[in-house]
Amino acid sequence: MIIWIASYPKSGNTYLRSFISSYYFSKKGKFDFDLLLNILQFPSVKFVKKKINSETEASQNWIYNQQQFFSGDKIHFLKTHSSLNQYKGNSFTTKNLSLGAIYIVRDPRNIITSMTHHYSLNYEESYLKLINEKQTLLEKSIGEDYSNFTFLGSWSSHYKSWKNTNDFNTLFIRYEDLENNKLDTFRKIVNFIDALKKDNSSIDEKKLVNSINSTNFSNLKNKEKNEGFEESPYSKSGEKKNFFNLGFNNRWQKILPKNIILKLNNTFQNDLNDLGYNLYE
Repeated sequence: MIIWIASYPKSGNTYLRSFISSYYFSKKGKFDFDLLLNILQFPSVKFVKKKINSETEASQNWIYNQQQFFSGDKIHFLKTHSSLNQYKGNSFTTKNLSLGAIYIVRDPRNIITSMTHHYSLNYEESYLKLINEKQTLLEKSIGEDYSNFTFLGSWSSHYKSWKNTNDFNTLFIRYEDLENNKLDTFRKIVNFIDALKKDNSSIDEKKLVNSINSTNFSNLKNKEKNEGFEESPYSKSGEKKNFFNLGFNNRWQKILPKNIILKLNNTFQNDLNDLGYNLYE
């Protein structure tokens, strides 16, 4: 069975799985990058039985590959950026394979700055990706293998697909609450996971605090600087860039051009209101 750690790209997924891997896969809550190997990404070339030759073929094999690698009673944590909306009639997962999910949503006005850095795009290009209902994600490996093909859709349809699913329990959290209401939010995450696992033991408060402290953004950024991080992106010229860039210092009010703020506010006004994000502050 699978517990999904899900999000639209650049929404704090790695930060969240750093905490979860620290709490559940270390002895004392001390984080190390190697712990992330306990929460791998799906879809991925690691979890296929054969070469995938097209996007359609990839979507046809999502559930099959989950059945091959993650069926049974053992619990697997998996990271994903996939939407739950169907792609060409193919579903991403099923309630028989998914025990539950934690979905982290982030203000799109901060996502867009992270996108421009990570993917080497300008603001207009990033905006068009955020609103594209057909948007996909594919990091092609040697031989044009489509094993890790991911269907995103727009930012709005993406978060709604996870928030509104009735197929399994989903804990829906905001990235910003990991800063503004840190202890309560992380405690809520542990309680949710333990309930899915039917673990009635009490939270290890010392380990909880250690996991929070050892995975704070400054520590992750320093570890990447000193040790390197295999998920760090490359610029178009081939230069390696920081994966952990601005974090909670990413403030759209101070960074974004006014025309981009206006576009995002107009396009996502209902979503921003629904999620409790202020339009102008």
